[in-house]
Amino acid sequence: MAQAASCTISVAAMNLGVYTGALSTTGTTTVTVTCTQGFNYSILMGLGSGSGATQTNHRVTGPSSNTLQYNMFRNSTRTLNWGQTIGTDTINATGTGRAQTFSIYPRLPVGQSGPPGTYTDQVNMAVSGNGVYTVTSFIVTTTILPSCTITSASLSFGTYIGIVRDASAIITVRCSNGTPYNVGLNAGTAPGATVSTRKMTGPGAALLGYNLFRDAGRTINWGNTIGTDTGTGTGSGANQSVYVYGRLPAQQRVTPGAYADTVVATITY
Repeated sequence: MAQAASCTISVAAMNLGVYTGALSTTGTTTVTVTCTQGFNYSILMGLGSGSGATQTNHRVTGPSSNTLQYNMFRNSTRTLNWGQTIGTDTINATGTGRAQTFSIYPRLPVGQSGPPGTYTDQVNMAVSGNGVYTVTSFIVTTTILPSCTITSASLSFGTYIGIVRDASAIITVRCSNGTPYNVGLNAGTAPGATVSTRKMTGPGAALLGYNLFRDAGRTINWGNTIGTDTGTGTGSGANQSVYVYGRLPAQQRVTPGAYADTVVATITY
C-alpha cells in the first residue's frame, strides 16, 4: 500500500534589523520543509498583511499605520523574487522524507522614511503539490530609531557703525520622520557672556554685545534650556531649515577691528 503524501513547513522569524534609510539586506532566515520521499512540491510566499502589499513589494507596518516596502528573494544575489505562482516564482523541490532547508533573502530598499518605532508584517508561507497544501506564517520586523543631524552656517553682521545691525543664518536639521527635537544655542566663548547677553571678542579682548533670537521680530531669545528658550520642531526625514535671527544693538563704543564669537548649536531628540 503506497504511503500517502504529507508535508510539514516551518519558518523562522525574520528580523530586518535597524533601518536607517540605506539599502539593507539584513535578516536572512530559513524555511524548513519535510515531505514524503519522492513527493514533488512547491513553496509559496504570501503577500503579507501590510496595506498595499503586492507579490513583489511586501509592507511592514509601523506607528500610525506608516509602512515600509521590503522584498523577498529566493537567491542570495536577490534577483529572483519569491512569490506564489507555481512554476514562475516559487521554489520547487522533491521530498526526501527528511527536513530540507531553504533560505529567504530579504531587502529593504534605500530612501524610505517613517516615524521611529517597530514595523511588523505577518507573512503566510505554504507547501503545495498534488492536492497537499500546508500553510504556516512567520513574523517580519524592522525598527527605525530616532536620529538627527545638525549643521550650521556663519552669521555675519557686516560692518558695525554704531547703529542697529540685523542678520540671520540657517541651521540645517535632518531628523527621522516624526522625531521631536530641540535646538539649543550656548552662550558662546566670551568672558561673562550669557545666552541673553552674548558677546563677540575683538582687539585687546574688547567685547561687542549681540543677541540671538528664534523669531524674525527679534523678541524671543534663543538659549540652551529645553522647555524654556530652545528652538523646537518635528523631523520629516528631510532637511529642515531653522533660522537664527541676530541683532547688534546700537550705541556700542568699541575698539575698531574684527570681532567674532563661536556659538555651539546642540540638537536634542
